[in-house]
Amino acid sequence: MEIRLSSAQGRWIILTTVLGSSMALLDSTVVNVALPHIGRSLNADLASLQWTVNAYMVTLAGLILLGGSLGDRYGRRKIFVLGVVWFALGSLLCGIAPNAAILITARALQGIGGALLVPGSLAIIQASFHPDDRARAVGLWSGFGGVGAAIGPFVGGWLVDGPGWRWVFLLNVPLAAICTPVALRHVPESRDPAAHGRFDVLGAVLGAVGLALITYALIGKDIWSGLIGVAVAVAFVMVERRRPEPMLPPSIFGSRQFTAVNLVTVCVYAAFGGFFFLAALQLQVVVGYSALGAGAALLPTTILMLLLSARSGALGEKTGPRLPLTVGPLLCAGGMLLMLRVGAGASYLPDVLPALLVMGMGMVTLVAPLTATVLASVDTARAGLASGINNAAARAAGLLAVAALPLLAGLGPEAYRSATQFGASFNRAMPLCAGILVAGALIAFATVRNPKAPVEQPECKIHCGLTAPPLEPNAARSSPDEGTTDRPAPNG
Repeated sequence: MEIRLSSAQGRWIILTTVLGSSMALLDSTVVNVALPHIGRSLNADLASLQWTVNAYMVTLAGLILLGGSLGDRYGRRKIFVLGVVWFALGSLLCGIAPNAAILITARALQGIGGALLVPGSLAIIQASFHPDDRARAVGLWSGFGGVGAAIGPFVGGWLVDGPGWRWVFLLNVPLAAICTPVALRHVPESRDPAAHGRFDVLGAVLGAVGLALITYALIGKDIWSGLIGVAVAVAFVMVERRRPEPMLPPSIFGSRQFTAVNLVTVCVYAAFGGFFFLAALQLQVVVGYSALGAGAALLPTTILMLLLSARSGALGEKTGPRLPLTVGPLLCAGGMLLMLRVGAGASYLPDVLPALLVMGMGMVTLVAPLTATVLASVDTARAGLASGINNAAARAAGLLAVAALPLLAGLGPEAYRSATQFGASFNRAMPLCAGILVAGALIAFATVRNPKAPVEQPECKIHCGLTAPPLEPNAARSSPDEGTTDRPAPNG
């Protein structure tokens, strides 16, 4: 069924997919702003705040590839709606959580819902619209998502300072109550006729468990958990190498360009994850901003990406990926070093804003070319899988950074309650983040090669990838050799 964008049903589909994806997007950007209030309300230490962020990321990163495959097999609308409902129930549990342990558990449940709905939102658009309208439909979806990312810090900060941090999560319940019946009524069901019922559940579980154990070891300073986590990660690699249809086929890393860009992705998004976790705390604990003020203060990075990412993508087509993937991380590193000026008594215009503008320009420079290079580094039939792997790698890097950076910077369990202690640790953490970005720039310069033909940009021209690169439609193929049934090329 091919629907025109100008039809009433077409507009309903856009509304549904934007609402669904916005739930997951807002939670990944707004929760950081709420952390100091969560800590005071639940009497939680820093490790609990780290898990408040990472429990969600563990299940999302570990299961997002499987989630897309389930949609292809059992119906994209069905799995998307299941994800929305699951996410809403997890959000409700977060909102009423009486202690940190239940909040962390609920965040993990949210991540499972996110793994079901995030791949499905864009896949529904690709499967539903007429080929002539797909590019514009994806552009609308991306644009509205960018606007949502831009207003998210305002809404989140207002909720935290007003009715309370619990409403950051409870807001998802009415959104889901609108999204679910609209999806059931107006979104046509679609699936891949070539998809089958064989899923790499063992690979998905091993990947998520390995991430969780390594994260636990870094946060809890537990060497035995770390060793077990590494063993589980090794088992994951062995299983993926031996299974006939793995979730993460090792053969895709036969492309040196794909491997190189994913290494850059890990460096970049590890630094981003650590930065946004600590910066939201620094602005509130040390500088004295309210939650709304901290969210608004970090907004320039999102606005720059919203306004300039399309131009950056066009420039990347002309120069090739090597230059932006080298220069972009260096600019971001410079922005993080400028954040060393942001301490007690800092002023926004001379101290905070220049750092965020430099960092935002770095993100604009690298995110769109990074996405395009990932898609161009493999054949068209594997572009969705490549995008899903790249997205999962970014999220895994971010969660490991949130786990490891406080340990490396000497942040104690109660450090976020003391402006002096937290400020000193923040000043140790920013050079570490900058160093990771410099490593990413060096990897890009040494390993990424400009193709002979220009690298075409994906349809999603607007990028607000603060936590991960944007997903390519159908970004979770479970089989490396599936055909292109019901899946357009990256540029529609």
